[in-house]
Amino acid sequence: MARALMFQGTGSDVGKSLLVAGLARAFTLRGLKVRPFKPQNMSNNAAVTADGGEIGRAQALQARAARVPLSVHMNPVLLKPQGETGAQVVVQGRVHGTAKAAAYQGMKPSLLPFVLDSFDRLKAEADLVLVEGAGSASEVNLRTGDIANMGFARAADVPVVVIGDIDRGGVIASLVGTKAVIDAAEAALIKGFVVNRFRGDPSLFATGMELIARQTGWAALGLVPHFSEAIRLPAEDALALAAPPAPKPRARTRICVPILPHVSNFDDLDPLDAEPSVEVRRIRPHETLPVDTDLVLLIGSKATIADLAALKAEGLHHDILAFARRGGHVMGLCGGYQMLGETIADPDGIEGEAKIARGLGLLKVHTVLSPEKRLVEVAGVALDAAVAAPFSGYEMHMGVTSGADAERPFAVLSDGRPDGARSESGRVAGTYVHGVFASDAFRSGLLGALGGAPSQAAYEQGVEETLDRLAAHLAAHLDLDLLFSLAR
Repeated sequence: MARALMFQGTGSDVGKSLLVAGLARAFTLRGLKVRPFKPQNMSNNAAVTADGGEIGRAQALQARAARVPLSVHMNPVLLKPQGETGAQVVVQGRVHGTAKAAAYQGMKPSLLPFVLDSFDRLKAEADLVLVEGAGSASEVNLRTGDIANMGFARAADVPVVVIGDIDRGGVIASLVGTKAVIDAAEAALIKGFVVNRFRGDPSLFATGMELIARQTGWAALGLVPHFSEAIRLPAEDALALAAPPAPKPRARTRICVPILPHVSNFDDLDPLDAEPSVEVRRIRPHETLPVDTDLVLLIGSKATIADLAALKAEGLHHDILAFARRGGHVMGLCGGYQMLGETIADPDGIEGEAKIARGLGLLKVHTVLSPEKRLVEVAGVALDAAVAAPFSGYEMHMGVTSGADAERPFAVLSDGRPDGARSESGRVAGTYVHGVFASDAFRSGLLGALGGAPSQAAYEQGVEETLDRLAAHLAAHLDLDLLFSLAR
């Protein structure tokens, strides 16, 4: 059976996911069989596993860092917020039901057996399991029935390292405060702490590390400098959308993406962000479409009808329709594809009340939402002559889309199925395939069709190289032998 070590945080977005990914690559490079594990995750950024399930995007990146296939057991409980119905609860890769926050608190004890089963399965095939907590270790108000942090650590008897983020300030108080509020028996599971995202001269925080160690009794395991290249790796948390990439004054192609309330799978934007000549502008519903837009891109949504309503409520749909009338290019991915059609019907009330919503009408297609979720890895070839190129990705959607423009598909998949739709002009297109922009050839063809420079980024290679550099960064600032010795 493998050793295991859990990384919890003093709060959300302190760098837990990135540290686990870097350590997964670092220990893999040492010849260990490593598996990532997160008992409970809340994210609308998900990935499809080879066996037709889904897990959080962070665990997909961590599995990639460990150079192993994705497994539903790496993230046995995934919560996906969706509209009026609360959150979709995915258990071991399959939809288990939906629940609002209060109801989910009562559901958690029944999910612990699934979590422990998945954990045991990973331990049976690995040398080391790196476990990521969720949110904050100090959320003692949520301790009853907890399966994400100390509740899991205690149930599985896994030692813990706590991570604090110095970049946001108050790291001494957050770490010392964590020790102060948690149960003494659970505090004893914590073997050490890491201070993350340090900038400047590390000698200036030496006394800070000593103070935290003295006040908590935990070992000071390392002060990790800020890793600026993290921006090149897929982000899981929608917080990443709140800090858009810096403007690119010399960009030749400008892609505008409406950021709607239930946006999902926004890592589809990462390969476009990586292009030096492409500026991806995040547009909020109350903003107007810039006049120099080359492409409007509607990405995925966990509540398509609600997001379509949000788009219309602030009037941004008028800008998109006017842009299309002027001959502008519009593309939709998954939920965005559904919005481009004439109607979206929800007869079973999957997103709340049963209804039929009128779409943007840019594609002659109609969508009917259905309870069955399609989760499958796919490959195919785009059919538009300007962007004809192979790609791979995945489908993750509930619903079937058909109509006249679907007879002019966006792509043909490797199993012979048509995917998506194109308008008669070819300037409006939709697809159910996530990840299509990660194909360098497809992305280059698209940029050329928009009048921009060909692709200058080898995206997948860049992710691999960044993971290697992250592993080296952590190996230089953390004692990997000590961390391994703390695992149990």
